[in-house]
Amino acid sequence: MQLLKFTINKGEEMIDVLAKKFAEQNLKSGAIISVVGAIDYCRISTMAKDDPMEDFFTEYSEPLEINGVGEIREGKPHIHINLGRENGQTASGHLHYAKVESWYVTVFVAVGS
Repeated sequence: MQLLKFTINKGEEMIDVLAKKFAEQNLKSGAIISVVGAIDYCRISTMAKDDPMEDFFTEYSEPLEINGVGEIREGKPHIHINLGRENGQTASGHLHYAKVESWYVTVFVAVGS
């Protein structure tokens, strides 16, 4: 197994950067074992309690601490995150978009055998 480290820097969008880096390295599958850092804007989704096929989308435009895990699926990042908000509030869900403006995000990926 190989452990890879990716950094998303100020001014970058996390999902787009990861997809490009995965494509550059021809990564089609793998385990995203750690996502840690801070973002300034994101869009996440959660499932409806009565219909798991229905998504509810929420956007946050504020500084957020993040941690998460996921997978590389068909070359694309599939990430579930926890968001730390002001005053200890939290939110979580499937990550669709995350913009880094103030800090950075580090992503560790395990691939291969």
